[in-house]
Amino acid sequence: MKLKYIIAAFILACTGVSCDSQLETFEMPDDAYIGTPDSVGEITSEALPGQIRLVWNIPEDADFTYMKIWYEDPLLKKTVYKIVSKGTTEMLIDGTRARFGEYEFFFQTFNSNNEGGEVRSVRAVSGIAPATYSLKKYNLTADMLSTNAQEPTEGPIANLVDGNSGSFFHTRWSSPLIALPHYIQIDFTEPHQDFVINYVNRTDNTWTTDGRPSKVELQVSDDGQVWETVVTLSDLPIGAGSEYTSDYVLPGKTFTSFRFNVIEASGNTSYFNLGEFSFSDLEIYDPETVELD
Repeated sequence: MKLKYIIAAFILACTGVSCDSQLETFEMPDDAYIGTPDSVGEITSEALPGQIRLVWNIPEDADFTYMKIWYEDPLLKKTVYKIVSKGTTEMLIDGTRARFGEYEFFFQTFNSNNEGGEVRSVRAVSGIAPATYSLKKYNLTADMLSTNAQEPTEGPIANLVDGNSGSFFHTRWSSPLIALPHYIQIDFTEPHQDFVINYVNRTDNTWTTDGRPSKVELQVSDDGQVWETVVTLSDLPIGAGSEYTSDYVLPGKTFTSFRFNVIEASGNTSYFNLGEFSFSDLEIYDPETVELD
């Protein structure tokens, strides 16, 4: 039996218009159906994250050779065409957005002479397209850091950003004592918003787990005077050299100053120490809210 590609017929049908390149290629026998093509049955849709799933029923006695599906894509700003064989009963449409409301999909069956049958349509909505997240580590320098309780005999605050795992920062343990909370403050020269913090506990004193941050407030300010706690951290690691990375912190506002404010330390000490500290900006791409061209 001689075979020919139905895709060739579709190319002819699309002459002069913008057709989607992701088309299913299949073969059609020479004795394929040539009568008036029947329509498909019920068409339903399902909203998925950034997708629309189309499902249709093919009546048992329906005769046609292939089907064309098309819709207007407001994101691509063009008409997208798909072609499927008679045996296909569903399709997943990618790259859709809830922000665009209803999409209208058109279905038309064809016989082997490329003669079309009745055009049917269905309206469908997309689920919300998920946002994507990425981290950009900020280059902290010693002159951006300050504290309310530097220990004068050891552990200068600059050690937090020296890249040396053997050095450490230590708040005041010598007399006169300064009661907790003790903080690390970062003063930026530009506003920040969403972020993640990471730190590594002191590595050189493996003989004790005292003096590790155990309860911490993450605070932000836009003037360095009035502070707001946006997250309180607890159940923090206390082992030597143990590392902690926060969840995404979304203050809902911008700020120019940040505090890592330790209100409790392991061993019930009146001080804390850390090996390294870093701050990363959280960059969020939300396809449902990003400005379109």
